[in-house]
Amino acid sequence: MINCKTVVRDLILFRSAYLYPMQKEILLKLAELEKQNDVRILYACESGSRAWGFASPDSDFDVRFVYVQNRNKYLSIYEPRDVIEVPVNEILDINGWDLRKALGLFRKSNAPLYEWLQSPIVYRSDEKFAAEFRALMPAYFSMRAGFHHYFSMARNAFENDLQGELVRIKKYFYALRPLLAASWIIEKQEVPPMEFEPLRGIIKDPVVQHAIDQLLELKKTSNEKTTIAPLPELQFFLAENLLRCKAEGETLLPNNGDTAVLDSFFRSWLTV
Repeated sequence: MINCKTVVRDLILFRSAYLYPMQKEILLKLAELEKQNDVRILYACESGSRAWGFASPDSDFDVRFVYVQNRNKYLSIYEPRDVIEVPVNEILDINGWDLRKALGLFRKSNAPLYEWLQSPIVYRSDEKFAAEFRALMPAYFSMRAGFHHYFSMARNAFENDLQGELVRIKKYFYALRPLLAASWIIEKQEVPPMEFEPLRGIIKDPVVQHAIDQLLELKKTSNEKTTIAPLPELQFFLAENLLRCKAEGETLLPNNGDTAVLDSFFRSWLTV
């Protein structure tokens, strides 16, 4: 039930030499999923390391999308399936959420969804839908929920993946990015950016910044499994700021958000 009247923009973004042929494959797959499932994809983007800004040459493509179904499916006595999942392969990981599911998670400040709406790599987008959805972010994002999501990610990566004699390069970024996002929430009291580059702007220590620069250059030419000896300056930075964030994050307030606006938004995007 693809609505031909909907203005859909397909963006071609050259994040790597490999991206262009993959984008054509991704766009074809999205169109195929619409037809197979009788849905309309409102927004589709890159959600992993390629969007975060620290992909390796062999990084896969993590495509996430939000779709809407025919109105009558929502009015059935049977609850419609609210996810579309495709078997993952070494190159492509693609799945999507029904709009009602996405809005329920949005109200709970599901951090990945807030990231999708900020992704620098957008494959499909109804621009009116995306603009309206993004406009809701400040009112519904819970500083407390967002902080705990990112802080837990950072702490788990640091404690479980960065304590050996050799550690994977990518695990440093899996600790740094969420830790900086948690710090951003504490310091700025707003939704943190998805991309690593603006997040690292809050780091004041030039030694840490230099270490990150070197690590980023190394990651550009290394595979996902490449290991290095732990970097003392980053180990100290992570340990120190995890302690700081744990203490300061406790003052953040929750925010559940009213459902009325989200209900109205949901209904406005249903089709006959």
